[in-house]
Amino acid sequence: MPEAIPVPDGAPCAVIFDVGNVLYGWDPDSFLVRQLGDDEARMRFVDDVGLWQWHETLDGGRAYADAAAELTEKFPQYAHLIAAWGERFGETITDPVPGVHAIVDDLHERGVPLYAITNFSADFWPPFHAKERGFFGRFRDIVVSGEEKLLKPDPAIYFLALDRFRLRPQDALFVDDRLINVEGAEAVGMRAHLFTSAADLRDRLEAEGLL
Repeated sequence: MPEAIPVPDGAPCAVIFDVGNVLYGWDPDSFLVRQLGDDEARMRFVDDVGLWQWHETLDGGRAYADAAAELTEKFPQYAHLIAAWGERFGETITDPVPGVHAIVDDLHERGVPLYAITNFSADFWPPFHAKERGFFGRFRDIVVSGEEKLLKPDPAIYFLALDRFRLRPQDALFVDDRLINVEGAEAVGMRAHLFTSAADLRDRLEAEGLL
């Protein structure tokens, strides 16, 4: 483990990352286009089944098998699309977000403790994590919403993570691409950064004395 760098009094000493659209891209729309090319039919499927709300229940801890069975019974005409969501979910996750993995490497080399909190299904997380095990090996711990049955921005998931990571709120800089999640972290006392680009994130980390 690299030797930790000293940080100024009152400055964060650890970084907690979101995963989707911060470390790796998430593009479910392109995946759906590949399954259903007709725009009107695709939008009808998304609206009929309430896809995004349904997927959030998976991130919140519901087992995919149970959720898919219920949805398929209600919408048998979409059975193949519901099955594809589970069988091929990994295809919705795209390449590393440009520039961010280099930042993670730099932080790791400087001995900055790295963690993550991600809204991610407990069923879908293990194969993705295994595929990217080399990269995630830089992280000391990762809290997965589906495993904990808690979703960002619920304060409970931040408190659970801080307790597990053995960090005080003021010790952490939290990075997320969604403002609601950033505000949730700030509400429990963490510094937080709304991710827009690797360059902007690097500037923030330098300003905090972490890079």
